Amino acid sequence: MDTLTGSGIDPADQPRVIEGDGTSDAAWRAWDGLAQLPPLDLAALVPPGARAVLVAPHPDDEVLGCGGLLQALAALGRRTLLVAVTDGTASHPGSSLWPTRRLAAARPLETAHALDVLGLAGVQLIRAGLPDGDVAAHAARLQTMLEQLLRPGDVVFCTWRLDGHPDHEASGHAAALAAHRRRAALVEVPIWCWHWAAPADRRVPWSRARRLPLAPAQRQRKRDAIACYHSQLTADDTTGRGPILPGGVLARLCHPYEIYFL
Repeated sequence: MDTLTGSGIDPADQPRVIEGDGTSDAAWRAWDGLAQLPPLDLAALVPPGARAVLVAPHPDDEVLGCGGLLQALAALGRRTLLVAVTDGTASHPGSSLWPTRRLAAARPLETAHALDVLGLAGVQLIRAGLPDGDVAAHAARLQTMLEQLLRPGDVVFCTWRLDGHPDHEASGHAAALAAHRRRAALVEVPIWCWHWAAPADRRVPWSRARRLPLAPAQRQRKRDAIACYHSQLTADDTTGRGPILPGGVLARLCHPYEIYFL
């Protein structure tokens, strides 16, 4: 378990609240700590013959967190399995524009289109079909499924266990337990962390953080893939709510690098 530097305090006990605009992208860009992180050696992390298994709590998490990594894995010729934990049907509560049935059909298609944009239409994809917003109650089921899918030597990428979103954290815990039992490596992906945390935040395990630089073409393809998630990018006049992924959120996730916790 990570502890806050020099404090002995468990970061899991510290507030991680996703509300308001969060920490600005400008604040993250101004902090030189991200530029100083060690580079991620992806070729060594996922060596020839190994398989990458990406566990995405919701449709779009695989691209928001790992759009560059997915492209880099393909360029290295590594096999990749994508596990979609939920179909993202709870993103628009009370909406008549995006009712549950429409989301259930639309969001998996958005993922398919995004993968196609990334040049990854042939990636193997398995859907767990767990209820969006309630992954914690079904975490044991997810863990069992992952244990059945994983093989020793796999490298599992999943949202950070302390990312702040309940589904992200539950998925992360299930993936961590499954990876441990199946002797697979675990790499954690911060997504909502960039919202509630701040530069040099002691709740974040910076000592485990690695930086994956993205070439300009990779970064543009990631942006184009994110644009496929129309349901998350447009305002909903039937509820008066803005986009699920407003500009500030996207800016924090579209840097010329991605961050991973080893």
